[in-house]
Amino acid sequence: MLRATEVISAGGWSGASDDEVVLDHDRRHRRRIRLTTSSGVQVLLDLARARHLREGDALLCENGHRIRVRAAAEPLLEIAAPDAAALVRIAWHLGNRHLPTQLLGDRIRIRADHVIAQMVEGLGGTATAVDAPFDPEGGAYAGGHHHHHHDHDDDDERGAPRAPTTLAGDHDLGS
Repeated sequence: MLRATEVISAGGWSGASDDEVVLDHDRRHRRRIRLTTSSGVQVLLDLARARHLREGDALLCENGHRIRVRAAAEPLLEIAAPDAAALVRIAWHLGNRHLPTQLLGDRIRIRADHVIAQMVEGLGGTATAVDAPFDPEGGAYAGGHHHHHHDHDDDDERGAPRAPTTLAGDHDLGS
């Protein structure tokens, strides 16, 4: 089994790869996982810390092989709006729901969700089902651990410091 211990970012390498792995969005954020390449070779991804793999990155194996990362097509909604202001408004509503969102200039992609599609249409947009690679924005806190909280006042009513509130979805992905 090959062992990949480094990632070379897309654009940071050139030439042909030795093989490729095709992964959906969820399987592209990893530290350690066994992968199977398109030609059937087993590769152990063994990084020092978790990393989001992007389309075109290369996994560098100990033997020098480079395995290209391909983003798999998955069921998504492609969202459009009649004008930029409407698209920004829709984007705000998606962000308010903490949905992973891919920005494409005049369109937005999210994971397929019929409830959100109805919301988008209620806001004047269109939501079209597509199968495409999904590579959402990393967010303001990408690359580091954070605790997301909505307490806008650091003290309670008695003036005592309040501990940050961590939402159930926040996890340290360090290993």
